[in-house]
Amino acid sequence: MKVVLLAGGLGTRISEESTLRPKPMIEIGGMPILWHIMKEYSYYGFNDFVICAGYRQHMIKEWFADYYLYTSDITFDFTEGNEMIVHDKKTEPWKVTIVDTGLNTMTGGRLKRVQKYIGDETFMLTYGDGVCDVNIKDLLDFHISHGKAATLTAVIMDEEKGHLDIAYDNSVRAFREKNVSDSKPINAGYMVFEPVIFDYLKDDDTVLEKEPLEKLAEDGQLMSYSHHGFWQCMDTLNQKMKLEEMWESGKAPWKVWD
Repeated sequence: MKVVLLAGGLGTRISEESTLRPKPMIEIGGMPILWHIMKEYSYYGFNDFVICAGYRQHMIKEWFADYYLYTSDITFDFTEGNEMIVHDKKTEPWKVTIVDTGLNTMTGGRLKRVQKYIGDETFMLTYGDGVCDVNIKDLLDFHISHGKAATLTAVIMDEEKGHLDIAYDNSVRAFREKNVSDSKPINAGYMVFEPVIFDYLKDDDTVLEKEPLEKLAEDGQLMSYSHHGFWQCMDTLNQKMKLEEMWESGKAPWKVWD
């Protein structure tokens, strides 16, 4: 099953560093936050990633190329032609497809652009700037059990994110994006979609968190998986520093892998 990572927007500029590189490439503990997110999915056995890149997308491609080389032993043999031999690969068993989805494309448009890499199958999607300790296997099992088109992970936070009106059966009755902070359940990302989601996406200007999710809620096709554990986005420098402190202390809640 493929995991789609939204990593192409200009996003919020949390520091001078984020004007020089995509926010998902800002490091926590010496590794990009994108790597942390992928490590969590990989822990649950999901290793096929499609990265929706855009802003400084070449830096994401270069990082993965270098990561493969830096974590392996390499022989460069120039005696008879040019040959590179890779020994003792230490990288994760990942398949990573990095797609330039445009500089100014909105979230729904980015997803629409990678449709051909996903195919006609259930897939997962999240943002490239937040970490969580949600049990992804349980999330997927919940999605399969209800048979609807979409599932998102809901957490209770005092944040200005997409607020949810959740019914007793975990169906999302309404979705509203970025309102006054009022301690309601919010969309933390970590979503699961059936391929019918592409029918809700029009073009590059489509914002996933607006009309598509709102229409899915109206159609009774959007469900929520309640998560009561850790979740933290990285929209500000203080949030980055908070994540860095957790990692350095050895008590990072999202680090479920060994």
